[in-house]
Amino acid sequence: MPDVTIMDISDIEPYSGPHALPGIRYRAARQALGVEAWGMNVIELDPHCVDYPEHNHVADGQEEVYVVLDGSATVHLADARHELHRGQMMRVAPSQVRKFTTGEDAVTLLIIGGTPGAAYAPES
Repeated sequence: MPDVTIMDISDIEPYSGPHALPGIRYRAARQALGVEAWGMNVIELDPHCVDYPEHNHVADGQEEVYVVLDGSATVHLADARHELHRGQMMRVAPSQVRKFTTGEDAVTLLIIGGTPGAAYAPES
């Protein structure tokens, strides 16, 4: 049998610890699939969600790619806003502050990250 892992996103239990936010499900896809070469998560935001934290990755130097798997969201950047829809992708540099909000639709985002020029080292 080949070394392959197949699973449904809904089979990955969302984070439920002390930093969980209502209306946001954070699913640790990297760990669930056994990926060791890059960081990867799936985040689902309910309709009318405004609680996704504004952040950047200056401290760890991580570059991220967001892929909209379903729904739509608005990404708020330091000096711009962009509407993102299913099938679109966005690369974000480590220094770029970003925040996502949703309107009438929920959104499911695949987030892939790594530090340019550095080998990936999983935190856990």
